[in-house]
Amino acid sequence: MMSRQRTTSFLVAAVSIASMVGGATAAVGSTGQGDRSPKNCGVLFDDFQYKSPTDADLAAHGWNARSEMGGPGVPGSAWPASNVSFVRTGGQTVAQLRATTNGTVAGTTNAELRRTTMNLRNGTYATRVRYADKPATGPDGDHINETAFAIGPTKFDYDPIYSELDFTEYLPNGGWGETGPINYQTSWHTFREDPWDARTAENHQNRSLDGWHTYVTQVGNGHVRYYIDGKLTADHTVDQDGNTVLPRQDMSMNWNLWFIDLDAHQGSATSEYREQVDWAYYAKNETVSPAQADARVQKYRKHDTSYQDTMINTGKCENYQPPEH
Repeated sequence: MMSRQRTTSFLVAAVSIASMVGGATAAVGSTGQGDRSPKNCGVLFDDFQYKSPTDADLAAHGWNARSEMGGPGVPGSAWPASNVSFVRTGGQTVAQLRATTNGTVAGTTNAELRRTTMNLRNGTYATRVRYADKPATGPDGDHINETAFAIGPTKFDYDPIYSELDFTEYLPNGGWGETGPINYQTSWHTFREDPWDARTAENHQNRSLDGWHTYVTQVGNGHVRYYIDGKLTADHTVDQDGNTVLPRQDMSMNWNLWFIDLDAHQGSATSEYREQVDWAYYAKNETVSPAQADARVQKYRKHDTSYQDTMINTGKCENYQPPEH
């Protein structure tokens, strides 16, 4: 297991999301085929058929593009909302994240697409993401991190209910002292910011993930299981101290693209990296296989359903909320 500092991981983003929870409500899709049955507690699906980061439907469906400064990554670098766009590729509209750098802090930008409500915990998360091993323009070699993850807020060092699941953190050029390409799955129990100390379970793969891949994470029955294109790549239960790494509070689902540092930039020309997200799916309190997740997404598309939220949080489907701490 590696020990790597991530500058509060995705903490700044999680705190920002938490501050929006009270004012954001997710609309419920009214078209297409429902996915609720007695065995589960509803689903969230989004095909990301939007026009721009300011599209009213994007906000109504519970998403936004990050715009505030902060970690992770290069201190002082920007996160402009305009670095998230929606483009056509392969006959589909997809979300596109772009990150740029010329090797200076002022010339560095990152991107994040995030859920503005925290109501995800146990169940199955799935997303189809396109990573790139090389920049779209400019010199290659930067320590870029391409990600998909779920995260909740933290209130203090070693917060006992801190919850984060990194479905995939892909470093095509390496970073944190490692040579790329390398991909991580990390399940968190807690951490301390300074001096850095993380309590996690972690796996990694030293291989390229250039192109489109489907990432599925199952949470339940004491396990967090991670799949890439249907193949099990990690099965986590506890951290290095024997503490659970299953989420203990609600989280949001997010994607971001950011520079770990500027040490590897070549020259002064600007490099632009891109990450694309085809769709997102979450089945609450239900274990869904990668093949089932893909089949459900294809069913939504067959019925022209681009968005649906049927999740319930009452009765047997209510998420336990820990007391204030």
